[in-house]
Amino acid sequence: MKIKYLILIVLIAAVQNVAYAASVTGKVAFEGTAPEQAKINLAADPNCAAFHPDGLLSEEVVVNPNGTLKDVFVYVKEGLEGKTFTPPTNPATLDQKGCHYTPHVFGIQVNQPLEIINSDNTLHNVHSLAKGNKEFNLGMPIQGMKLKKSFTKPEVMVKFKCDVHPWMASYIGVLEHPFYGVTSTDGTFEIKDLPPGNYVIEAWHEKYGAQSQSVTVDAAGTNANAEFKYVS
Repeated sequence: MKIKYLILIVLIAAVQNVAYAASVTGKVAFEGTAPEQAKINLAADPNCAAFHPDGLLSEEVVVNPNGTLKDVFVYVKEGLEGKTFTPPTNPATLDQKGCHYTPHVFGIQVNQPLEIINSDNTLHNVHSLAKGNKEFNLGMPIQGMKLKKSFTKPEVMVKFKCDVHPWMASYIGVLEHPFYGVTSTDGTFEIKDLPPGNYVIEAWHEKYGAQSQSVTVDAAGTNANAEFKYVS
């Protein structure tokens, strides 16, 4: 009986000391007059024009119907120092489809493979304008062509462009960890499975820049909240 009692005490103490991961959730609001999305002139490439008979709109600023911003990259900027995270072996994907990049904004870990695809029956070249990583500029003339790349250093953000179609742009946040998200069509984001600790969360937008705030994830695994607002 004494042994069982001691085992029970040890188990209770272990449970009490368990730290649970949690999510940081929130949204990115937009205040002011929403800029009109510019209509892109596709006449220079008949293939691109054929993809979009109703036209193609710029993705530089997309204000959602509920007054929030789409395509804001939100990530843990500080608080994970000294921790290491194995990069996924499955690749992130950047697709050149309909003469624009999909996705427009996304994240990837250092040394995680990036698969770049040309889904169009027209020439693209993928030009990485990296500063902390090695820049590359590669032609992709064949529909279905794929390239594999990776980044060796963190960098927020890396811009991609197509020199053939200058309106094409995509932005990739390269991080040493997996704790990031991108706002969706309702302006919300979620950073999942963050261990307990004090963090600086940064939101980055291609036109309106970056802003940050501090959050705490407690040992009980209570979800934290971060709200951002950009004013035009």
